[in-house]
Amino acid sequence: MSRSDVERPVPPAEVDPDYPIDPVPWQARKSLFSVAVVLLGFTFFTPTMLAGAQIGAAFPAATLAWVLLLGAAVLGLYVATIGGIGARTGLTTVMMCRYTLGTGGAKFASLLLGGTQIGWYGVTVATLAGLTAGALDWQGRGAEIALMVLGGAVMGVTAYYGYKGMYALSVVSVPLLLVLAGWVTWRSLAEVGGWSGLAAIEPTESMSLAVAVTIVVGTFASGGTQAPNWTRFARTPNAGFWACLVAFFVGELLMLGFGAIGALAFGEGDFVLVLYQLGLVAWGLVFLVANLWTTNDNTAYNFGVAGAEIANSRSKKPFVVGGVVIGTLLAVTGIYDNLITYLVWLGILIPPLGGVVIGDWLARWRHGMPPASGLPAVEWRNLAVYAVAAVSGWASNEAQWFIPPVVGAVVAVIGVLAVQRGRRPARPAVPA
Repeated sequence: MSRSDVERPVPPAEVDPDYPIDPVPWQARKSLFSVAVVLLGFTFFTPTMLAGAQIGAAFPAATLAWVLLLGAAVLGLYVATIGGIGARTGLTTVMMCRYTLGTGGAKFASLLLGGTQIGWYGVTVATLAGLTAGALDWQGRGAEIALMVLGGAVMGVTAYYGYKGMYALSVVSVPLLLVLAGWVTWRSLAEVGGWSGLAAIEPTESMSLAVAVTIVVGTFASGGTQAPNWTRFARTPNAGFWACLVAFFVGELLMLGFGAIGALAFGEGDFVLVLYQLGLVAWGLVFLVANLWTTNDNTAYNFGVAGAEIANSRSKKPFVVGGVVIGTLLAVTGIYDNLITYLVWLGILIPPLGGVVIGDWLARWRHGMPPASGLPAVEWRNLAVYAVAAVSGWASNEAQWFIPPVVGAVVAVIGVLAVQRGRRPARPAVPA
């Protein structure tokens, strides 16, 4: 997308400063540092540590390092690719889906991506409430529900105010989280006698490589596919690509590693509970709130822009509020109890959607956006490819063959390139 494309005038009175259904104009673009900080706030996430802890219990330390590296690399490269496309187009993922799946087909993508993010919001709210109640020694289900309602409301505030609110929170919390997590990981290594002691710990669980990588990808399969929601603010496609790689490869790897080492050293899969064991209850609560808030405001932002696409609304705010209410209700009903199953399904269903977008961009509109006025209601070819790719990912998971998220994404990219082969690329849109 050229600079002239993103400078198309949009009546400012009709658009909120996050441009949920319009290309981000050049004057609103951000630096690589700004976008990377917001995305790191997104990937610094306690349930990712829980996933690292569960994987850590199933592999020797040397093998574990390669498993986590592979999972983070798969996730990082996938997200960085679609993030670079988002920076080039200036559009959210669900708006790009209008070009890939049609104006009606994009509603399916919005429901899938927005709906899974509402589920993640519920998981995070439940995590916050349970750990806070434990730290404060508050007994009873009523106390947890009260904390869910309070936490769900507070964490939606920065998403309501958009990119600026999320950046302000992340620029403070990300360095704090890094320092605290790094210090506790050092304490964890001292607990087991250093790296040699860690290497001597025998696995207590069993898990295949494919399942382990699927779980890693599943932690941010939905959120990572929606990375264009932030990289569209980047000034160049390269900045969008590298911001995603920093967050979804480096950040993800750190969170998985912190969780796995803490679990092996203290027999506790939750990093916050490790802090409690070290007598750092106050710091544990600070880490918990900062960690979950920086992720959940991004999550709320995601379902806000998905709702804006469905309603074709230039304001995301009503949909942020509605999603916060639904996500909090899901927390109250116990969505957290099915976390691993949820992660596996995210790893199966979401990467094929990103793969379809990537494949269609390569096949038809990498040299310029098609005119929005000529988009079909449903692009059946690409929708059919998505269905085949999702089934392929599911079959890979059932057969425990290779890595389901990779299978789904690769089948999607190749499938779209095949069905779109020979079609004449749409002419780029002419700037207004």
